[in-house]
Amino acid sequence: MSGSGLDWSASRGGPLRGEIMVPGDKSVSHRAIMLASLADGVSRIDGFLEGEDARATEAIFRQLGVRIDTPAAGARTVHGVGIDGLRGSNAPLDCGNAGTGMRLLAGLLAGQRFDSVLVGDASLSKRPMRRVTGPLSEMGARIETAEGGLPPLRIHGGRPLRGRDFTLQVASAQVKSAILLAGLSADGETIVREPHPTRDYTERMLSAFGVGIEFSPGHVRLRGGQRLAATDIDVPADFSSAAFFLVAAALVPGSELRLRRVGMNPRRTGLLHVLRAMGADIREEHPGEQGGEPVADLVVRHAPLRGIEVPVAHVPDMIDEFPVLFVAAACAEGRTVVSGAAELRVKESDRIAAMAAGLRTLGVQVDETPDGATIHGTSAITGGSVASHGDHRIAMAFAVAAQVAVGEVHIADVANVATSFPGFDALARNLGFGLR
Repeated sequence: MSGSGLDWSASRGGPLRGEIMVPGDKSVSHRAIMLASLADGVSRIDGFLEGEDARATEAIFRQLGVRIDTPAAGARTVHGVGIDGLRGSNAPLDCGNAGTGMRLLAGLLAGQRFDSVLVGDASLSKRPMRRVTGPLSEMGARIETAEGGLPPLRIHGGRPLRGRDFTLQVASAQVKSAILLAGLSADGETIVREPHPTRDYTERMLSAFGVGIEFSPGHVRLRGGQRLAATDIDVPADFSSAAFFLVAAALVPGSELRLRRVGMNPRRTGLLHVLRAMGADIREEHPGEQGGEPVADLVVRHAPLRGIEVPVAHVPDMIDEFPVLFVAAACAEGRTVVSGAAELRVKESDRIAAMAAGLRTLGVQVDETPDGATIHGTSAITGGSVASHGDHRIAMAFAVAAQVAVGEVHIADVANVATSFPGFDALARNLGFGLR
């Protein structure tokens, strides 16, 4: 949806106070639709993210013959067809902007009897897929890509898959998940070992659907040929969406904000550790569990931040939160050094370059490196015009920066925010953001 001409003008608002619940976790919503569709029986999903990415995955499973009802907003009833019950489609399967959707579907569809073609929007069509298609080919899948390993992906069905023991060179939850979903249809055992532990959403949810799976940080083992039993999934609030309000409340004087039932998967909450190391006042209250995932209320109060060297160990656990971390760093005293984050250059945009360019426009000194940046904090972020590059997380990060800027920040091309956080602007305005 980039280039659609929707822009924001953002400026300093008041303190953020009160209690909010951000939309459901995007990663969990994708997986809930996929596994419920493959299960035997009827599954109910509550807290489903009504964003374009998750809805694109939902539309694909309808296209593959799964009945999915919508009893209410954020609720889905999925009539599973079993691991071997999907029906092929002559039309391409459109993932929209969802890289997660495309990579996981490549694994899931590699073991089906029918051919499939996965396509995406202009942004997704530039995102590399070889990291997924390579391991799947080693399992026996046949997947053709466009030049350079880019989408569309043409997946040839009816190929017998074999379980393999993989040691991944680059830690990626999406690559791991694609291999595991292919492993459901493979002969023998599929094992994945990672250089650093990544998010274990797929492992936790497969277990919730009754699949025998052994997993610990950085290691997972799955036997092929198992069936999934329908279950009900309660999707937690998305930590990545909560991150924008965590940082905004930390930065804006007088703020005290409660974010309810936020997903606290330890492979997802690296930003929390980093913000606390920078001096942020964030408390966890009412811990619990939803859909196999840990959750808690997060209470954040304004506190002055100081620059730090971001521990490389936290980088894989906060890869989607770096745009808003760059904003926190820009407002911190001293300098913040980020390294080990090369993956940011191949997200929806080159997030390092995009954030560095935008922050420089707003008067912040940023020194880029191939795998990160040094951000020199300032007490005076200025107004200016910045580009989001059609990237939802960059658009929202600059809306946060505007809350402490001297002058108005114009953010171009923000339609893509609807992919992950529909209603962000309304929620932000209700809280006191200056945003129109």
